[in-house]
Amino acid sequence: MPTENALNIYTDGSSLGSPRSGGIGVRYVIIDSNGSEIIQDATFFGYRNATNNQMELQACIMGLSEAMRLNLTSGISKIVIHTDSLYVVDNCKKAMFEWSRAKWLTRSGRPVLNADLWKKLVALMKKISMRVEYTWVRGHARNAHNRAADRLARQSARIPVQKPLSTVQVRRKLSPESVDVGSIRMSGQRMNVRIITAEYLQVQKLHKYKYEVTARTNRFYGLVDIIFSEASLKVGHTYHVRVNNDTANPRILKVYREV
Repeated sequence: MPTENALNIYTDGSSLGSPRSGGIGVRYVIIDSNGSEIIQDATFFGYRNATNNQMELQACIMGLSEAMRLNLTSGISKIVIHTDSLYVVDNCKKAMFEWSRAKWLTRSGRPVLNADLWKKLVALMKKISMRVEYTWVRGHARNAHNRAADRLARQSARIPVQKPLSTVQVRRKLSPESVDVGSIRMSGQRMNVRIITAEYLQVQKLHKYKYEVTARTNRFYGLVDIIFSEASLKVGHTYHVRVNNDTANPRILKVYREV
């Protein structure tokens, strides 16, 4: 239920395929002095090539930004963001107190994904001079406001005129396997890797690659995993590389040659 004496922001993110697009939904609810709900919906255009997690974060960002622009925070004590995204609820405190102080790296040293969006959300929370809380709402539950946010997000995703929040280069993989994070053990070995997707993480100044092992003699042949590197590699190309010995934080340490 909406919280009294608070600005309740119901948010949702949506991601559709073929072609991939994403959208955000935002509903504001305030309980007035008579106990009645004052409801206001915000509509936004969708984004091309967006993931669901990006949209969940962007919904929170735009929900707070629009609330400030419309001066909806006047006369209330706090803001409560209602979301069905465990990704947001489980990580908002980490983003505020851990990741932001650790240069947007996790405790294992692995880059935080969507760090640019987390940075924007943290900056907004600091700018707003009141407490911001997050509460989880079960998706598609019997909650009219959550359902309304979901409907708005799907409508937004159908009009993807906004540019992508991140640029990912993609090539078709050769392996029939799906990506399995951590399936390729890092033990300082050298191996041939073919780059399937490439994304530059601007905040950490690192490249994120989805790759497949191509040498049949390698025990990880055909597996698909994620790795990070300072080196710029081309999608669809195969390289002979040396990796680190930390599977929790996989890195390409040296690129010897293109194969």
